[in-house]
Amino acid sequence: MTTHDQLAGLTYNVQTLGCQMNLHESERVCGMLDACGCVATGELTDADIVVFMTCCVREKADNTLYGHATALKNAPLPPSGRRILAIGGCIAQRDGADITDHIPNADVVFGTNALGSLPDLLVDALEEGGVHTDTSEVSGRFSTELPTRRAQQFHAWVPIMYGCNNFCTYCIVPYVRGREESRAFEAVVGECERLVADGVREITLLGQNVNSYGRNIYGEPRFAELIRAVGATGVERLRFTSSNPKDLTDDVISAMAETPAVVPHLHLAAQSGSSAVLKRMNRSYTREQYLDLAERIRSAIPRIALTTDLIVGFPGETEQDFEQTLSLVREAHFASAYTFIYSKRPGTVAATWDDPTPREVIQGRFDRLARLVEDISYDFNQADLGQTVEALIEGPSRKDPSVMVGHSLRNQTVHTAVPEGMSADDFVGRLVDVDVQEARTWYLRGPMVGEPH
Repeated sequence: MTTHDQLAGLTYNVQTLGCQMNLHESERVCGMLDACGCVATGELTDADIVVFMTCCVREKADNTLYGHATALKNAPLPPSGRRILAIGGCIAQRDGADITDHIPNADVVFGTNALGSLPDLLVDALEEGGVHTDTSEVSGRFSTELPTRRAQQFHAWVPIMYGCNNFCTYCIVPYVRGREESRAFEAVVGECERLVADGVREITLLGQNVNSYGRNIYGEPRFAELIRAVGATGVERLRFTSSNPKDLTDDVISAMAETPAVVPHLHLAAQSGSSAVLKRMNRSYTREQYLDLAERIRSAIPRIALTTDLIVGFPGETEQDFEQTLSLVREAHFASAYTFIYSKRPGTVAATWDDPTPREVIQGRFDRLARLVEDISYDFNQADLGQTVEALIEGPSRKDPSVMVGHSLRNQTVHTAVPEGMSADDFVGRLVDVDVQEARTWYLRGPMVGEPH
């Protein structure tokens, strides 16, 4: 068995490029390196070990990684005179050792199921040089068994399952994350109980499709039951992501409505407003079914913030299809939406489909959708103007340290002034009430009222 004494005292920096699951796994990487005696540094170029946790859902993520890695290759070495570059996550799983075709300075490559092998790989790279790779696919190798260092002591990511069985025609996730595999019910609840006892106020349950939780081990989904059980741990705020519309049942909606800890915010990726496009995407629901689901959710949880993902320029999308996406945005009354131009991902079904639509037409549609999304986000936030909202404070604004930033129950960004003679750090992890005097597209702002709690 490899020892990790060689890593003690080395500095490290972890860069996260991707989704919430990557954020969670980055915390596990930090925990493992801490356990090996490594020391975190905020300066990338000062680090003896640099780890990139990657996403490959869109081409932009690849290009971002390649750009950062190239810049690092040309950067001065740390005081030790040696830098080890490790690439983890989905790009690592997809490319394996071939990643050196794009990143010749990579020393370590570890896939989505090989998180725990990182310390051994780093030691091998130190002792032997060359490129060391582990992209093995090991069932049941949950990162939750590894050490962790949470980025925020008041918030925790809790994976409840890994992988995806849906095979949307545009999506690479089933190929790099594998098939759905759930954690045991008792293990998830037990972890949440320990986190609450440790002072965690907000928990986010993670999975590629949380609504399918439990199907592979219990024969049927148990997500509604899990929501209620985690809500009973005493956690103050409970969120979850991602949620596929085709599997969001009335039982889950009822559990959300009846569990006080569940926040009134749900991210429900629509991807398109056209049933024809949804069929080509293999999304397994129609436009009408999505809108009916949104209405049932709102009936059970009034004033919920419904957010979504939307893809523009999927192969074969017509102007009529796109107009249906615009109308879906209006009819569903989204609080906000993440919008993307379709990105061809090698290995997916849709990657083999040609599309004659000119790039400038697709860009024009994207711009129109982005403007509409800004309008609906602004309109949604106006309902809170003159109201008091509760915000969980995360820290100071990056632009102005006299302002602290948090998120409301509906996941809106909230800005409020730091009281005179205090700093934003005094309020991190505290709940404060904010009198909203300004409601903009991307944030709410106002003075704090009363005492933090």
